[in-house]
Amino acid sequence: MGYNCFKDNRKHLSDFKLTVFYETIFLNVFWVLSFAGVAKGQSSGGGNDFAPLPKPKAGEAVATFGGGCFWSVSEAMSELKGVDKVISGYAGGTTKNPTYDQVASQTTGHAECSQIYYDPKVISFTTLVNAFFFAHDPTELNRQGPDEGTDYRSIAFYRTPEEKNILLGLIKKINKSKHYPKAIVTQVVPFTAFYGAENYHQGYYRVNGDKTYIRQVSKPKVMKFRKVMNAELKPEFQK
Repeated sequence: MGYNCFKDNRKHLSDFKLTVFYETIFLNVFWVLSFAGVAKGQSSGGGNDFAPLPKPKAGEAVATFGGGCFWSVSEAMSELKGVDKVISGYAGGTTKNPTYDQVASQTTGHAECSQIYYDPKVISFTTLVNAFFFAHDPTELNRQGPDEGTDYRSIAFYRTPEEKNILLGLIKKINKSKHYPKAIVTQVVPFTAFYGAENYHQGYYRVNGDKTYIRQVSKPKVMKFRKVMNAELKPEFQK
């Protein structure tokens, strides 16, 4: 059928994302070695260490969703009123304590996910789920925009039968509304385990706004999310 430029560009963007990761790590190592006199082989500040999972505060609840690249999803969900913190990580697979490279190889079964710590007195699980379905395109199977693979699949976890019913009910409602031209393909599965991603993934959107991937892929998603969910946002994001 000839050369498919669009398909090639999508693959290039997905590959570029991995390049961005290594660029960030390289710059951190370069700075430390150049200005701090760190010995060869010593840690460059823990960028590759895994983020610890916080213990929920008293009265706090936890929700876990995967909607493609966790950079934009984690940022979007963190902007909601009632959300205390969001950790980027991996869930849905079988490998314990996976690395980013292992998850990207699509051999672990995991997807990039965001774990949300929230106050159910301020924001309900139903509102979180609704926001999640606007933070990404839940009709794309095993991909999100330029990112392809099962590690970018749309997946939502439930911890109770009630949460399962909420997820299935909202999927049915959104499909019926025809908000999306295609049916939602989000996996709805019981929660088993969540593993925090490397530290350099945490808060990546806010500290790397100059990166091409963030500007061209992540930011448009967050801007759309802010527009749709404006009434549920923290005051500083209601613009």
